[in-house]
Amino acid sequence: MHPAGWSLMLATAALAACASLPEDQARRELLPTGKLRVGIGIGASPSAFWATRDPATGQPRGVTVDLANALAKKLDATLELVIYPNSGEVTAAGPKGEWDAAFMPEDAERRKLVDFGPAYYLSTSTYMVRAGSPISTLAEVDQPGVRVAGIANTTTARTAIATLKNTRVISFRTVDEMVARMKAGELDAIALGRDSLRGLQPQIPGSRILDGHFHATGTAVAVPKNHPAALAYVSQFIEEAKSSGIVRRAFDGAGMRSAPVAPSSTK
Repeated sequence: MHPAGWSLMLATAALAACASLPEDQARRELLPTGKLRVGIGIGASPSAFWATRDPATGQPRGVTVDLANALAKKLDATLELVIYPNSGEVTAAGPKGEWDAAFMPEDAERRKLVDFGPAYYLSTSTYMVRAGSPISTLAEVDQPGVRVAGIANTTTARTAIATLKNTRVISFRTVDEMVARMKAGELDAIALGRDSLRGLQPQIPGSRILDGHFHATGTAVAVPKNHPAALAYVSQFIEEAKSSGIVRRAFDGAGMRSAPVAPSSTK
């Protein structure tokens, strides 16, 4: 073969090798156990963050499950779902190496523990008040004696605690606990994302979801700190999932047909 031909072949091979390096590093960071371990939250009603259990099979289902499956398929890896009762515990498990990727609402406290890629959903948080409550506005929640509940160590609860000056937020580990306490007449308001509250409302007859919001945030993909190649890979995955319809189909499958997909990000 002519020397120029060998040079061209060698250059092409070198370029191909260089191009594969970032993906090889991403696979090492995302698959340290040989499987893709994805941290998800299981709750009582579906949302962009909360998965639920199929009543027939008991298996997790929802937006994050669909996204986790799509990411595992892209990596050609076996998926292992790592399940937690709330987003605070999902976050806390990241630095412990319990999962390789996760999906959760983004806030400043979480950014200290994990690294976020682009959001796939933009959500707002408000209050749901019990049946017969005289509270009709967000401002009226902030009164002495009003019993407000939130999920411990979550974005929504932290914001409620910071913004409520005249009452305190009672922390719970699971949504089911809050629902039971409100049905028993022991709570006046529950602080959660609007979509989650819509799913819970039928379980608490007469309850009302207040207009407006006290917090807005993105629900995004995340990886443990110091995994730059993994972060780049999952960020590209989310952008592709938004543009290809994967996120839209996940929302529709979870009953979130009116929920908009977050716009493309420059993150």
